[in-house]
Amino acid sequence: MSDYLVNAASKPAMRKVMQSVGIPTPTELARADGTYQQAFLEGQRVLVGHGAHATAREAVGAALATTGAALVGAEAGAGDDKLTFDAMVFDATGMTSASDLKALYDFFHPVARRLNRNARVVVLASQPETQETLAAAAAARAVEGFTRSFAKEIGKFGSTVNLIYVASGAESRVAGPLRFFLSDYSTFVDGQAITVTAKGKMPAELPLTQPLSGKTALVTGGARGIGAATAERLAAEGAHVVCLDIPQDEETLIETVGGFGGTALPLDITDTDAPRRIADFLNEKFGGVDIVVHNAGVTRDKTLANMPEHYWNMVLAINLEAILAVDAVLTDEQVINSDGRVICLCSIGGIAGNRGQTNYGATKAGLIGFVERRATMAADRGVTFNAVAPGFIETRMTAEMPFGVREGGRRLSSLGQGGTPRDVAEAITFLATPAAGGISGNVLRVCGQSLIGA
Repeated sequence: MSDYLVNAASKPAMRKVMQSVGIPTPTELARADGTYQQAFLEGQRVLVGHGAHATAREAVGAALATTGAALVGAEAGAGDDKLTFDAMVFDATGMTSASDLKALYDFFHPVARRLNRNARVVVLASQPETQETLAAAAAARAVEGFTRSFAKEIGKFGSTVNLIYVASGAESRVAGPLRFFLSDYSTFVDGQAITVTAKGKMPAELPLTQPLSGKTALVTGGARGIGAATAERLAAEGAHVVCLDIPQDEETLIETVGGFGGTALPLDITDTDAPRRIADFLNEKFGGVDIVVHNAGVTRDKTLANMPEHYWNMVLAINLEAILAVDAVLTDEQVINSDGRVICLCSIGGIAGNRGQTNYGATKAGLIGFVERRATMAADRGVTFNAVAPGFIETRMTAEMPFGVREGGRRLSSLGQGGTPRDVAEAITFLATPAAGGISGNVLRVCGQSLIGA
């Protein structure tokens, strides 16, 4: 369903009228089209800076050198007030005191008005909980407050600000998340923080194009919506994708996989024998699986006082119990290959809660606990576990919402609009790549920096 405010604001004359009467004028978001490209910032200007004690500056420089961007140093950028920028990157790692935070002001203040629309800002900071002193921990955590606030200032222009926490010894692993956040594949990820650690395994050389070539992926709930969009993106980056969905949707499932040459697996994941059948299928057909996307899920909304027992049971069975049962077989029997990727579809409803969704919120919060705990158990084989938490996404379900509820969902974000299934698929695809090997136990929100749960 198209967003009438975005459409109207895209016309200059209408935009002026809307601004004059105080109607929100969200910017049409730039979204990447096609597969990953090595020099994805070709023709773009990126301002680069760092704090006095920055530890990741060499890794940042090496990563940016492969993007095709025209790099501008902080002094040159601040000195020429005619320069505008498509992206800014600041390495704030290594801060040891509150006074070090002034470097953020000194870098961004002179140039904050010179960001182009749909710009990307990325800041790196040290991991707070591993700092040796209280002052260093406070300074590192303060950077997150800065990035979240700056994101809310520039979101109306379609621009985003995201943060990469870098654990000691993980500096060489920042290239993947840095490239993702600087790209238009991350357009609906805003005001978020992810942590990159030195735990687990990563290949010596990271493929920048077709990173999933030779990989096998399983996407549950893959017949339509976010599942279908995810399967398509994984396939576009080289994976062979197995889409699982209920037998009642077999016709749609076959049509979906036919679009990218995948494999259909009609199966109800709540069946008692489903975990065994899935594991045997993946072993026999593909010798295991490299990527597992737990996307299958349902809603059955009622306030707790009015919720019938079968609503509770159905949501718990599909959204959480089935995932735990499938994982117990795929992980414990090592059906998931070494250096595998497991991504669970969470929701901001599992973070902030929603009225009438005690069952749904419980399952999505449960998945957060699952990935956080599993991440500590699987690092020796290089398998990562992460969650993606969508916010308001334009789907058939949201199109059927009452007007007021739908408008609230769209406007209560820094970007002032809803996302698309493709936006969620992009985050999942990134987390499925070898370049995300240093990221595990994270929850990445795809919500345009929704105020709900912020």
